[in-house]
Amino acid sequence: MTKDNSNADQLITTIIAGIEEVKGKEIVILDLRDIENTVCDYFIICEGTSNTQVNAVVNSIQKQVSKTVKDKPWHIEGTDNAEWVLMDYVNVVVHVFQKHVREYYDIESLWGDAKTTVIETSY
Repeated sequence: MTKDNSNADQLITTIIAGIEEVKGKEIVILDLRDIENTVCDYFIICEGTSNTQVNAVVNSIQKQVSKTVKDKPWHIEGTDNAEWVLMDYVNVVVHVFQKHVREYYDIESLWGDAKTTVIETSY
């Protein structure tokens, strides 16, 4: 069991590094493990300021995870319009939004029972 947690921790750390590398904003981790009937253990949510930055965040995450954890997403969707890109790493799902779309869907409120961790950035 601890091996799964350490793998998830390493994956999360690597994903956060990928987001920070291209200055993704407002990074939040939602821990869903204590909520019944969830599709994964964690959501990582962040935002970019444009389609270009959203795609840069997605590409940076893929590159970092591939290089560090030797893993690739099971599924990615939303790259065509790059307003909301979902990256599914099975136990960890990454949501990369543009600000207006993130505010509209407000995933953090929908999963209000989840333990929330806000990642402080220095940029």
